[in-house]
Amino acid sequence: MASTMAINKDDSRSFLTEEHLLFKQSIREFLAKEAVPFYDQWEKEGEIPCSFWKKIGENGFLCPWIEVEFGGIGADFGYSVVLAEELEMVGSALGGISIHSDVVAPYIASFGTIDQKQKYLPKFITGEMISAFALTEPEMGSELADIQTTAIKKNGYYIVNGAKTFVSNGFKADFMIVACKTDLNAVPPKDGISLLLIDKDTPGLSPGRKLSKSEQGSSGTAELFFDDASVPVGNLLGEEGRAFHISCKKCSRKD
Repeated sequence: MASTMAINKDDSRSFLTEEHLLFKQSIREFLAKEAVPFYDQWEKEGEIPCSFWKKIGENGFLCPWIEVEFGGIGADFGYSVVLAEELEMVGSALGGISIHSDVVAPYIASFGTIDQKQKYLPKFITGEMISAFALTEPEMGSELADIQTTAIKKNGYYIVNGAKTFVSNGFKADFMIVACKTDLNAVPPKDGISLLLIDKDTPGLSPGRKLSKSEQGSSGTAELFFDDASVPVGNLLGEEGRAFHISCKKCSRKD
């Protein structure tokens, strides 16, 4: 556990600098105080409190790679590796923080408009906003080409219908990236899939059950249902129909 393990300053991984090790020490000490004593209770209650997200953000551990103009420090990818390792050492349920910091945020940083970046990224860093990535569906698993959730453009909105499941952070997420089929006739089908930025208070979006994952009871995993959910067309992330081709291998972090 994070409270009992000392930092190995002789870590042989070449990408870890002295600054990385200082960050490692800081996050470990923070988790030993703010997460380790409460983790088992969080697992029993099935929830990591929002106050913890805000504390980890206030201490500068979320999304340090984000560019300075959006509130980050432009750190390299080594900091993300350190963060993920230290969170996992406490417990797998904290992995939702890495999804927020190193999956959802990079998509926006890489493919979002300036307005989208300004709206979301600063609050990602502070922990004021919790995010999720909604891909998996009840009938198709995580195979992007087979998704059934649709988003049909009408009068300046995408009208979204369908369901997602096993969405980490989904029960408490303020915002999520949702994969949808925007062109029902695309050939091949993968060319008709897009990513939409959807806020939790979007009309027509409702959470379903909180789902329990083995050793991740407090991860906030949930079902999500879309019933004629109205999403402004300006919430499209990247190009329409290009979700299958988007990759976060080349994001704005300085690796």
